[in-house]
Amino acid sequence: MGDHISAKSLQRAELARRTGCNLETIRYYEKIGLMPDPPRTASGYRVYGEGHVSRLLFILRARELGFAIDEIRGLLELVDSGAQTCAEVKERTERHLADIRAKIADLRRIEKILAATAAQCSGDRVPECPVLAALAS
Repeated sequence: MGDHISAKSLQRAELARRTGCNLETIRYYEKIGLMPDPPRTASGYRVYGEGHVSRLLFILRARELGFAIDEIRGLLELVDSGAQTCAEVKERTERHLADIRAKIADLRRIEKILAATAAQCSGDRVPECPVLAALAS
């Protein structure tokens, strides 16, 4: 591949623009192996194709849904190997859903505690503050 970049090839900045992903995030995903190393032109420019766009969009959507990097890596390994089954993907998704539901329950508990603590605070310009007292205890 020479220095000419075909109409289907993108440089990293264009990949970032098309996906809405930060350049540093793309570099990070490449460094940790979620994104494959792209081919390079003779002058060393990285060139990305539609497969890179699709993969990056997959990763970004999975992150939006709260999947951890290791969970995404596992899903991508299934896809890359061609060994995925709907049952296995569903099991991983249900495990993730259970984690999300547990986090929601924790957040609701925290919300109640914070609301009750904040309600005890007068908001006056006095040195005694029930919020700080609750945090210190």
